[in-house]
Amino acid sequence: MMERLGQSKIVVDIFNYALNAVDPYNAVMRHLSLDREMLSAGDKDYPLKDFKRIIVIGAGKASARMASAVETVLGERITDGIVITKYGYNREQDSRGKGQGARIRIFEAGHPIPDENGLKATQEIIKLLKDSDENTLVLCLISGGGSALFVSPYDWISLVEKQKITNMLLMAGANINELNTVRKHISRVKGGRLAEIAYPATIISLILSDVVGDRLDVIASGTTSPDKTTYQDALGVLKKYGLIDRSPQTVLKVLYEGTKGLIPETPKEGDIIFEKVENIIIGSNEKALGAAKTRAETLGLNAEIISKEISGEARDVGRWLAQRALVLKGSRVQGFRGSSCLISGGETTVTVKGNGLGGRNMELALAFAMEIEGVSGITLLSAGTDGTDGTTDAAGAIVDGNTVAKAKAIVINPEEYLRNNDSYNFFKKINGLFVTGPTGTNVMDMQIIIVVESQ
Repeated sequence: MMERLGQSKIVVDIFNYALNAVDPYNAVMRHLSLDREMLSAGDKDYPLKDFKRIIVIGAGKASARMASAVETVLGERITDGIVITKYGYNREQDSRGKGQGARIRIFEAGHPIPDENGLKATQEIIKLLKDSDENTLVLCLISGGGSALFVSPYDWISLVEKQKITNMLLMAGANINELNTVRKHISRVKGGRLAEIAYPATIISLILSDVVGDRLDVIASGTTSPDKTTYQDALGVLKKYGLIDRSPQTVLKVLYEGTKGLIPETPKEGDIIFEKVENIIIGSNEKALGAAKTRAETLGLNAEIISKEISGEARDVGRWLAQRALVLKGSRVQGFRGSSCLISGGETTVTVKGNGLGGRNMELALAFAMEIEGVSGITLLSAGTDGTDGTTDAAGAIVDGNTVAKAKAIVINPEEYLRNNDSYNFFKKINGLFVTGPTGTNVMDMQIIIVVESQ
């Protein structure tokens, strides 16, 4: 199989197989079903006779696919619905070619920087929820990207200021936990506050995880989950990255007043608003990694998941992964037989110091390529499962031991491109980009490495 397909095609095959395993439509269908008038979600049953209204809301890159599945299950029983997805991620169409149908409206908005469309769509969702009562069932569909798409800044904070603080944190290299700690404390809907708005309705949140450890309070900033962080924690993030003096004054005002108790904290564990909330993880990076391992083994490879919690600076992770591959490549004398596949997943960060174009997967791949320069038999694919890496049109990149040589042959210095955070243009010039387009799902990033047995 290896000889017939080649290493580059093998890593793409494994990646695509893993994506299919976390398809949002199928994930919802596995966790939501209707038998006569009894709705089953996870391991709980909900008699539909108990509800006069069924509202569907959601936000994230997978929300359109998830909404399509909910339409399949509940159909005309849905009273109303709105979900927000990223531009280009609404590919769902009904048999009439009109998108999601009349029951659930799909809004597209900006990601990773929130925009006016996200603000307007969130306002519409809030309006839907304000009339909720004990006879209302809310199905909340959450997936990666929800933090940027579900946007409603706290009073005093403008959308422009929200955009500024988000961009500052991204450029500084803040990880998703840190970024969402700040987001939750300057928002009217994050950090459990959406559940607060919908109370006393019954809420079923179906969640596709895009964070390491599948923390409910971090995924999409925990809209229907108790928040473990505080205003003080949010200020701590800004201080860590030296952003206090550059942050918008309105943001600082909210955070400082929150620490003084002048603004209510985000809802915590034990709050009455969570008594009728069920949060269900329906898909994750771990599931994708498991599928990748299964596929690699089917293709005759010795497969190993070396990490389910990849994090840290992308270039450092790239070098670490390269060293793992090099050690394996040279270990034949210690019992290495046949070709192997090393699999990892998670989410790295990039501290932007240059002015180039790129994303964490491409930066990781470039650092990996520099580390294995001239070594044959090693191939890496690093890509975002959502089909996007940074603000580019690529999901990531594919590299091998010839990547750096190919660049140098046309007088391209990889070190300069890495220093300038310009990995996208590096790979574009040597035809190394991995482009999938929007995948309709989002469970963080994956790295797939093929190591061919030394001859």
